[in-house]
Amino acid sequence: MVPAMGLLDFLKRKSPLEKHSERVANKRSQNSDRWESIQALGKMANTEPPAGKPDLREAAVGGLMARFKYYVDPTITDGEEKDETFRWICEAGDLAIAPIKKALRHQESLSWGLKCLEHLMPQQAFIEELLALLETMDGEYERDPQRKLQVLGTLEEKRHARIADAVVPFFDAVNEEVRYHAFGAALHQENAESIKEPLLAALGTEDSIRVKIRVLTVLAEMVWLVPEDLELPEGWFRDKRGLARKSTKKKK
Repeated sequence: MVPAMGLLDFLKRKSPLEKHSERVANKRSQNSDRWESIQALGKMANTEPPAGKPDLREAAVGGLMARFKYYVDPTITDGEEKDETFRWICEAGDLAIAPIKKALRHQESLSWGLKCLEHLMPQQAFIEELLALLETMDGEYERDPQRKLQVLGTLEEKRHARIADAVVPFFDAVNEEVRYHAFGAALHQENAESIKEPLLAALGTEDSIRVKIRVLTVLAEMVWLVPEDLELPEGWFRDKRGLARKSTKKKK
């Protein structure tokens, strides 16, 4: 007969998936233990289960994704662990996409997850996922708006017919950096003309000189006329055609 305590210990015993997932998620784990667990989860994520056995591959990818939630010292160790986690996740292929998307809905930092997703998905499908993430956000105040900044910053580098309209709600975001990247993402689109009216309206109420100068610089390149009542920053003027220009005169 199994002693009561022994039976209790047996029932509480964690599966290898649980053990390694918890270790990877814990920034206080020993570096060597965490590395061992990254390897273990990576192999689970890339091993097809025998007939009749549960498929743990997506769960293993989900466990690996937790490594992107935190930073550890020294920098070289943090980078090596994240690079290795990225490698294992990408090797898992298409089955990794669903757990990555799930993790991106709640992780505070999205940069590594987005990197994985972009590696695994066709470019247009990846952009659609970025837009879906953006739809879960708004321009209200947040103590740490890095999720929005990472999505908007990535969208700045992309071209898609839906991007310009999608970023309009962020033209009047509370955070200046969010507005900066929202304007940038819109103005880099081929169909930026389609949101000219809300963009100029938002520019008219913009109080950040840095944001205004960025937008006016692009508008000058695009040969967009600016409204006569738009207050221009110091050192800028409206030429005879109605284009915003930066003065070349040196201050005395």
